[in-house]
Amino acid sequence: MKEKTSKRCIIIGASSGIGYEVAKLLLQDGWYIGVAARRMERLESLRSMAPERVFARKIDVCSDTATADFNALITALGGVDLLFYAAGIGWQNKNLEEEKELRTMETNALAFTKMIGTAFRYFEKKGGGHIAHISSIAGTKGLAPAPAYSASKALQNTYIQALEQLANSRKLNIHFTDIRPGFVDTELLSGTHFPLLMNPKEVAKKIIKAIYSQKHIIVIDWKWRIITAAWRMIPNVLWRRIKL
Repeated sequence: MKEKTSKRCIIIGASSGIGYEVAKLLLQDGWYIGVAARRMERLESLRSMAPERVFARKIDVCSDTATADFNALITALGGVDLLFYAAGIGWQNKNLEEEKELRTMETNALAFTKMIGTAFRYFEKKGGGHIAHISSIAGTKGLAPAPAYSASKALQNTYIQALEQLANSRKLNIHFTDIRPGFVDTELLSGTHFPLLMNPKEVAKKIIKAIYSQKHIIVIDWKWRIITAAWRMIPNVLWRRIKL
């Protein structure tokens, strides 16, 4: 870990899983953090760890007030250097239930674009910053068990790539880290049976290392790097015939 710092980070989706574990590690490193989620009660344990360095606010990224709430948290924190975006939902949905597909797209595509765009414009005015977000290895290829989820994660990958190109072309000091974990043992996967499940605490350590190193893209972990590399090599004429 780096030495102690007074930098400021906002974590959207900090109430559980990866976001929660990343928040704890940043607190250990001396960061001031703004934590946000739909469930305020889940943020209290973070605030109790360092009351003078933790600022909490309820933010529902799909709500009409999400942007205003985000800006209010930035103000309460006294500015922000790093946005860690961990909000997202998803299901296996082989029956293509409309509500699940549309809710996934609303959260992972529309709300994601809104919140990441807000952070980009803030950092542009501020003169620099870092946007790190959780996408997924599911964005590598279209996955039949989770159509909207894999499609929305591919959108996130491409959107961040486009913003990075935009920032570079305009000579903006904005860094991006696209974090693509494999299956992580969090509430999102509760009650399901996925292979190669990873511990969120160990994943969080790898994420912190990637952020400090300003990695552009990181697939977590090495097993998933091999698997996704193999996926990319499969031509579509074969991929469409694979049963998952």
